[in-house]
Amino acid sequence: MRVALFVTCVNDTLYPRTGQAVVRLLERLGVEVDFPQPQTCCGQPQFNTGYRHETEPLVRRFDRAFADHEYVVTPSGSCAAMVRDNYPRIGAKAAAEGRGEELAEAAGRAVPKTYELTEFLVDVLGVTDVGAWFPYAVTYHPTCHGLRVLGLGERPRRLLEQVKGLELRELPGAQECCGFGGTFAVKNAAVSAAMGADKVRAVESTGAGAVCTVDNSCLMHIGGTLAKKGSAVRPVHIGEILAATEEEPYV
Repeated sequence: MRVALFVTCVNDTLYPRTGQAVVRLLERLGVEVDFPQPQTCCGQPQFNTGYRHETEPLVRRFDRAFADHEYVVTPSGSCAAMVRDNYPRIGAKAAAEGRGEELAEAAGRAVPKTYELTEFLVDVLGVTDVGAWFPYAVTYHPTCHGLRVLGLGERPRRLLEQVKGLELRELPGAQECCGFGGTFAVKNAAVSAAMGADKVRAVESTGAGAVCTVDNSCLMHIGGTLAKKGSAVRPVHIGEILAATEEEPYV
């Protein structure tokens, strides 16, 4: 099987080791991974800030960049949700404004092929035990887009439960937002920080040594809050946990 990796802006710029981990994981499972160079931002920051028309060229670019691939896999619930949930809205709005069906057709091609990493592993590859080894206590935060838009449900937990050596600890108030919300964190900094502080208190109450999510954007917010208070809890993307083995441990 051959897939395209959609690495996303946050991972490419700030967390490149997540993208590297996803490639290592997928190749270990027998998947051939391509990285189409024309890929860029999915348009989520623009769309969420109200710049719908400025998002449209990015919908077209996504369609072109991944035109040759049956599957597009991304280690980001929020970016997968942008494609799956908002691209059709953008296409439908353009058509309603009398600007043709081009964007709707592009969205129609992008939506069915785009998968968040844990979805792809469980639903397409049909695996939950990926041969990972991570000998630490971990708590899992289900991010808003993954939980509410993509409906990831138990997929991430099912994968974590099969990791050798990993002790999965329940996170109190797990379904509460961490407070990041993209531009929300900038426009409503005080509220965002308060929500982050609540989430970090919950994380620390588990006694886990690491907190993981399917989104590095949320993990950046949680990790920054942890670092600010000098916590020893490590923020780790789920893809990095699943890529770790006894031969190639997470460090």
